[in-house]
Amino acid sequence: MKLTDISNDINEWFDGSGPMADIVISSRIRLARNLAGYKFLSRCSDKEKSEILDKLRDIMMSLDLGDKVFYVSVNDAPTLNKYFLVERHLISRHHAFGKGPRGVVIAEREFFTAMINEEDHLRIQVLKAGCQISQCAEQINRIDDMIEKKVDFAFSPRYGYLTACPTNVGTGIRVSVMLHLPALKITEQIEKFFNAAKDLNLAVRGLFGEGTEAASDLYQLSNQATLGVSESDIVSRFEKTIIPEIIEYENAARSHLLSKQSDVLDDKISRAMALLQNAHLISSQEALFLLSHLRLGINMHQHMGASTPAIERLRALCGSGDDPDKASPLSIATINRLFMLTLPAHLQINYGKPLDSTHRDALRAQIIRSALNQQDPRKS
Repeated sequence: MKLTDISNDINEWFDGSGPMADIVISSRIRLARNLAGYKFLSRCSDKEKSEILDKLRDIMMSLDLGDKVFYVSVNDAPTLNKYFLVERHLISRHHAFGKGPRGVVIAEREFFTAMINEEDHLRIQVLKAGCQISQCAEQINRIDDMIEKKVDFAFSPRYGYLTACPTNVGTGIRVSVMLHLPALKITEQIEKFFNAAKDLNLAVRGLFGEGTEAASDLYQLSNQATLGVSESDIVSRFEKTIIPEIIEYENAARSHLLSKQSDVLDDKISRAMALLQNAHLISSQEALFLLSHLRLGINMHQHMGASTPAIERLRALCGSGDDPDKASPLSIATINRLFMLTLPAHLQINYGKPLDSTHRDALRAQIIRSALNQQDPRKS
């Protein structure tokens, strides 16, 4: 299997489905593990890293996940492919541009990946659409158990799983949700969210994780502490306390926009529609923010019954989808697809060759115009 086999569409955990998907785009759980009897990667030679890679690759490829899996040698991959894997959330930036032998095993439907020789020997993750943290936990625990039948992990009876970074010691678990919070941003309340997250010992990162800024009002929220707290407690805290509170804040901000700042809301949506439907050059960052405002408008209509002049015009773009002879109507899935497929590496992988920034901006604009004007891109 090649990357081009998955590059033309979005993965199932990013398709706009799942519980609470208007605000919680996706859920992810990651586990950090290291092999017993081996040094941490920072102390390993390339020969030792190769030995770890070979051992874990064979184990990962042998797992019965109910899905086909394929392997990518990250250290040998072209630079464009590395960026693509990061955009796809299949590996981290640290893994993409690290040093030495390293690779990733990917399930065909992309709900599971295993990064080998990232910061730890092994980092496995499970992703699902919407708020499905418990379901992620159940699935990754089954996979973790399958792996532990084949290999011994470094474990201390006192401290738990031993990891390269002290903040992962213990359970080694990272619970993460990707959130769409445009109303908090528009109403200038997003700093309250950041401060609340800090008080709760949670990390807030941008669309592509650590070291990245928020794009398109998308934020990744994850736990920081793994020592002295159980996996079930972390999962329960997210599901019963953290996520419901964030949803309440964002919905309150959306209601405020509708009742007190409808002109501001309409302006954001109208500008986004006008630019996206007509622009011939558009940067990745601008596209993400403008698409975010369309996503907000669609969700406010679908989940809150909102009706403003701009939302009604946007609703007309969405159509009914009942006529098979017409192009697919605009939907949350369409917006999410444009989020992903207009990212720089996706554009170039699907185009078939590297493009300079101007040509990327032109191609991005063409793809978005075609989608929003419900045209076949091949005829535009």
